[in-house]
Amino acid sequence: MADYFIGIDSGTQSTKAIVVDARNGRVVGAAAKAHGLIPKLPPGHKEQHPKAWIDAVVASVRGALKTAKVNPRDVRGIGVSGQQHGFVPLDADGNVIRPAKLWCDTSTAPQCEEIIGRLGGLRRVIELMGIGVPPGFTASKILWLKQNEPQNYAKLATVLLPHDYINFWLTGNKTMEYGDASGTALMNVRTRQWCDEVIAAIDPELKGKLPAIQPSDQPAGNLCAAAAKKLGLTTDVMVSAGGGDNMMGAIGTGNTKPGIVTASFGTSGTIYACSDQPVIDPTGEIAAFCDSTGRWLPLLCTMNVTVATEMVRNDFGWTFAKMDAEVRKTPHGANGLLLLPYFEGERTPNVPDGTGVFFGVNHRTFAAGPFARAAMEGVTLGMNYGLNRLRALGIAPTQIRATGGGSQSPVWRQIMADVFNAEVVCTQTAEGAAYGAALQAMWCYARQKGSKVEIWEITDEFVKLDRKSIARPKGAHVVLYRRLQELQDQLSRDLRAAFAKHRALVS
Repeated sequence: MADYFIGIDSGTQSTKAIVVDARNGRVVGAAAKAHGLIPKLPPGHKEQHPKAWIDAVVASVRGALKTAKVNPRDVRGIGVSGQQHGFVPLDADGNVIRPAKLWCDTSTAPQCEEIIGRLGGLRRVIELMGIGVPPGFTASKILWLKQNEPQNYAKLATVLLPHDYINFWLTGNKTMEYGDASGTALMNVRTRQWCDEVIAAIDPELKGKLPAIQPSDQPAGNLCAAAAKKLGLTTDVMVSAGGGDNMMGAIGTGNTKPGIVTASFGTSGTIYACSDQPVIDPTGEIAAFCDSTGRWLPLLCTMNVTVATEMVRNDFGWTFAKMDAEVRKTPHGANGLLLLPYFEGERTPNVPDGTGVFFGVNHRTFAAGPFARAAMEGVTLGMNYGLNRLRALGIAPTQIRATGGGSQSPVWRQIMADVFNAEVVCTQTAEGAAYGAALQAMWCYARQKGSKVEIWEITDEFVKLDRKSIARPKGAHVVLYRRLQELQDQLSRDLRAAFAKHRALVS
C-alpha cells in the first residue's frame, strides 16, 4: 500500500495542489485555482480576502486527488506553502477582521520608518533582530491597522500569516513556525524568539496576540472534521508546520545544503541559499530568514519579475514562444535599452516609491524586440543586485536552481547564466514550493513515527535536475552584463529622489 502526501502552494495569483507518491517522489496528481487581488484599491495597497484562499485550497486539493486517482484514505499528510509576510487579523472567535494586506503592499512605508525611528535606527533594529523592517514585512502592517483602522485593531486577538491561516482552517490550531515567522520583522532570527523591544514599539499588548513559535519538523495538527469533509479526506491526515513560499521552494528545489542557490522567477523574484549560521546583512538589504528545516535562508526579494515581462508580452499580444523568438533575435544589451523594473515599487534595493523606467529610448531601441529583451535583462539584473550582495556576505553559489514561470524560457535561462555568471539549471518538478510542502509533510510524518531521517536525505533522493535545461555563462556576455549592472545600479541611486517627488504628484 502506497502512502501519499499533498503539497499546497497558496500564492498571490493562484493556489496549486499536488499529490506525491512517497515511494518514489513522483507527482501523481495536480490542480490549481486562480484568485486575484481586491480591485480598485489606492496605489500601493495590495489585499486579498482569506476566504478566497480557502475556496482555492478546497478546489485544488479535490482536483489534485481526482487526477491522482488515489484512495483518499492513503493520504498521510498535507504541507502548506504560503505567500510570506501577509497580515491576517483574527478576532477572539477566530473570524477574519478585514482583508489581508499582502507581501507586495507598500502602503505601510511610513509605519516602517516610524518603527525604525522608535527603536533608534536601522543599525539598532538589526542588532535586536538580525533583520530590517521593510514595507513588505508584517510588522508595519500591524501598526498601519492600529493607526488607520482603530475599530478593527480593537478587535484583534490573533496575528497569523497566510499559510498559518490555512493551517488554522485545516486543523483549528493557531500555530507559527520559525521560517515564516522570521519574515514578520517581529522575531530575533538568531534566537528564534519574539523580539520584545520591536513588539513594544508597536503595542506592548501585541505579544499576547502572537502564536507560540514551533520547530519546523513538528505538525500543526491533524485535519479537523470540517476541513476533512470539505477536502474528502479523513481526520487521520497530519498537517505539517508548513512555511513561507521561499522556505518551501528551497526544500522543493533541493536547496537544503550550503552551496546551492535557488532563484525564483515568478511575479516577484527571490534568490536564496541554505546556511548553517545566520547571515546578517548590516545594511538590511538581504533578509536573514530562518528556513523551514531548522537552519537559515539568507534571501533577497525583488517585487518585479514576470510583472515586467508579462506587461510587454501582453501589450504586443504575443505568445510565450513569440516573445522568446523576439528576444533571441535582438542583440544582447537590447541595442542600449535598459529597464529599471520598479513597476510595483521595489524591496531590494528598498525603493518603495519606484516606478518603471526604460532608459535609452531612441530610434534604434523603439521597437518590440529591444523592449522584450530589456524586460528580461532588466529584471534579471535587478535580481543580480541582490545576488552580488549575498556574495559579499560570504555565500558562494556552486549552482543556481531556477524555478517559477520565467525559468521555463530557454533564452531567459541563458540571460540568467550570463548575468549571474553561474550555471543555471531547473528541476524536473516545476512547482517547487508545492513540492517542497509535500516533502516537508513527508519529513514531519516520518519524524512523528520515530524516524531520524534528515530533510536533505529526502531531497537528495527525490529532487531531480533537468539536465536538458542547463545554461552556462558565456564570457563576452558576462562582461557586457557586468557593465549594464553598474549602469542599472547607478540609475537606481540617482533616481530615488525623483521617484519620491513623482509619488507625491500622483498620489
